[in-house]
Amino acid sequence: MGERKHLFISGGAGFIGANFVHYWIRQHPQDHLVVLDALTYAGNLANLAPVQGKPNFCFVHGDIRDRALVAGLLQQHTIDTIVHFAAESHVDRSISNPEAFIQTNVLGTFTLLEAARSCWLNADATSPSHQRYRFHYVSTDEVYGSLSPDDPACAEETLYAPNSPYAASKAAADHLVRAYYHTYGLPVSTSNCSNNYGPYQFPEKLIPLMLLQALEGKPLPLYGDGRHVRDWLYVEDHCRGIELVLNKGLPGETYNISSHNTWTNLDLVTLLGRLLDEAFSRDATLKSRFPNAPAAQGMATDRLITFITDRPGHDRRYALDAHKVMTELGYQPQESFATGLGKTIQWYLDNQAWWRGVIDGSYRAWMRQHYGAQAAAD
Repeated sequence: MGERKHLFISGGAGFIGANFVHYWIRQHPQDHLVVLDALTYAGNLANLAPVQGKPNFCFVHGDIRDRALVAGLLQQHTIDTIVHFAAESHVDRSISNPEAFIQTNVLGTFTLLEAARSCWLNADATSPSHQRYRFHYVSTDEVYGSLSPDDPACAEETLYAPNSPYAASKAAADHLVRAYYHTYGLPVSTSNCSNNYGPYQFPEKLIPLMLLQALEGKPLPLYGDGRHVRDWLYVEDHCRGIELVLNKGLPGETYNISSHNTWTNLDLVTLLGRLLDEAFSRDATLKSRFPNAPAAQGMATDRLITFITDRPGHDRRYALDAHKVMTELGYQPQESFATGLGKTIQWYLDNQAWWRGVIDGSYRAWMRQHYGAQAAAD
């Protein structure tokens, strides 16, 4: 058992953050975890229910922009590791309300960096004591912009070209993190990940959105021609990658975390439909639980696929090159897309109470705004 760490996890009640909390406690039960989350629409305390009450876990409801709160927590809990997940993350929402993305993703990251700098760094920026600290920032593949069909996958040296307010806000935060390393000697690392999927994902995102729409027999809305390409990563494989960066990655470095798993949205939804149909054929109880699903009536789920008007500035293709983290740190994803997607489907089937609880009136209103009244019908 290694030296005990004290981790501060921002956004730990969100999708990736909560999965990271569960993963880290399983792998490192001796470590102490403090989660700070503002519990906005996508943050959910229910995501942390399995770890609530554990002696080495502490949840604090608060905003990462509250520097006094953050600095107090870093000092009170003798934090040596910050893993910064907290972010506004949905492109559609960034188009309709960009200010929230600048506030959380840029100003929030700045506030965390300043708190870490004041708590961790003394006058000698080369002090060996700094080696025990790490500020890890979780970024996205969207900072690299859209690729044409023949472009190589984005490596860590690829120039940034963000095309949405969300991507621009993440790119700005990436640059702040880099600047605090080069200017102040703050021990930082950054990971840019591809699209995550798995348990606890808020159902505005593609995979849970399509799955829950299918279970209710509602249209599966795909933007444009459905041929937009995304690179998909099972969330626990992402957590493994972050763990490697924290334990083996070099300060000041950026690592792309991906499973080199690209699919068009249309092909993905078709596969999801087939796996859901197979789940209904294996489990007869699903027909009574979800009677409106096509599979409950002996029909294929993909008959629900509907094409809608494309959104503004929709990037055509993302793909990440993860050879650096694979060769330098030994990262290898453990899930194929079929196994990861199968686990994801089963989790949502087994946790109906969770997703029923998050599909509230505000979510329905958002669905109507972006996908039309039929897709969002109660």
